[in-house]
Formats: sequence, structure tokens, C-alpha cells
Amino acid sequence: MNQPTQRNLIHRTAGHSRGGITRLVSPGDVGQLIKPFVFLDLFDMESTSGHMMGMHPHSGIATVTVVVDGAIRYRETTGSEGQVAAGGVEWMNAGGGVWHDGGPVTGGSVTGFQLWLALPAEDENGPAHSQYLAAEQVQSVGPARVIIGSYGGAVSAIRPRASINYLHVKLSDGERWTYTPPAGHDVAWVSVASGALRTGRTTIGKEVAVFADGNEAIDFVAEGATEFVLGSAVKHPYDLVTGRYSVHTSEAALVKGESEIERIGAQLRSAKLM
Repeated sequence: MNQPTQRNLIHRTAGHSRGGITRLVSPGDVGQLIKPFVFLDLFDMESTSGHMMGMHPHSGIATVTVVVDGAIRYRETTGSEGQVAAGGVEWMNAGGGVWHDGGPVTGGSVTGFQLWLALPAEDENGPAHSQYLAAEQVQSVGPARVIIGSYGGAVSAIRPRASINYLHVKLSDGERWTYTPPAGHDVAWVSVASGALRTGRTTIGKEVAVFADGNEAIDFVAEGATEFVLGSAVKHPYDLVTGRYSVHTSEAALVKGESEIERIGAQLRSAKLM
């Protein structure tokens, strides 16, 4: 058997956990290496009262939630409100400003990944909009579900302006799978939710692992039943200018986004909706 392709890892971390949420990537740390992927949480939350996380704002980013198990409730100032069940996907483009809330369904639990994508300058202060996909609306190729972008003939209904792939993959014990990035995708990373992945001589456990910049294919072999997400993209060419809930490409864009966030927040407070 041919040996797996060796593509060096340059960073790996198990993040830090609090209250059922493991923070793996933030804009001030790993996000600098893998931008436009600037934030990643692995969450495992339970609810006996339908408690939500509380209304909070964003601008300059898109949030992408992949529900692995259970179901999540959401509401947002775009007017969207509802539930996403296991296998479903939430895409919320915050653009120039939005507020949203979410949490497990009443009396239930939910596990999954939430990702932030830094938006390009053309979109970072544009209109907020959202898109929700049920499990059956997510196309697959082999063991990989295509959450964003296109791969192996499978195409996501979510197609951002930037060239980005985001896949949700399940492998059985000993199963081998090769990911070949599209041309120009020099950023690549994986985050394992369960099981472990062997690539080259390295085993990746329940953590996020970042590959060296390049365009080479990456071979994986599962150790146990393994579930993970993988991202690849053309590197975001802008600095990350951050606020508390926002990521922009410039100070001027951040000021504009935070001004819109405050305007929407004032409306929510006036209407006693937060």
C-alpha cells in the first residue's frame, strides 16, 4: 500500500472548554493562520428549559453552524426564526450588522460546530441575510457532506463570494480518504469531533490541526469511527480588524459595522426584545 501523503502540520490545539463549548479558533490566535476561517467552536449543550444564549450582535462575518446531533433553535433580526435538526446547516451572513440568538430546543440537547468566516471587503458592510439547509438538502460525495463550496461534483447551495470549501466527514475505523484541494486553496485545516485521524506519521485527536500552506492532496486514515470538519480556502488577503463581536478588513469598516449594531440594538431595547 502507498504511504499516505505527508503534508506537515504547523499548529494544533485542543482549545479550552467552558459550559459545554470548546473554543478551538479565535481571530487573535489560530484565526490568523487560517483566515478566512477566524473562529470555531465545538459545542455540546443541554437544555431543560429552552434557554437561549441571549441576543448578541455580529458584523463583518458569516456564521456557519453544522448540527451533528440534536436540534438547535434560532431567531435573528433578519426576520428568520425556527429550528435546525441533526445534519442541518445554518448560514447567517451578518454583513453590516445583525443580532441573533440560539440554543438547544426545549428539553433537548445539541452538538455541533459553529464557524465564523471573515467576509471580503465587498460584503462586510452589506445587507444581512441568512440561509438554512435541512440534512437532505446537503449534497455528499463519498463520506463528505459539502457544507460550503463544491467538491467532487457535489455543490452546496451556500456559495459565498470567496473561494471556500467546508466539509463534514464521517469515516469508519480504518477507512482511508483523500482530500484534494481546489486550485488556489492554500489554507487547510481539520477539527475532529470524535475518533482520530492519521495523516502521514501524525495522529490528530479531538482538536483542530492546521496544515502548512500549499495545495497538495491530504490523505487521512480513521482510527475508530471518526467524525470531523475540514476547511480549505484561498487565504483571506486582509488584516483582521476586530471588535467584540465583529471582524472587518479596516478600522473604517469596523466603525461602520459597530454603528449599525448599536442602531439595531437600540431598536431591540426600545421594543423590549432583549
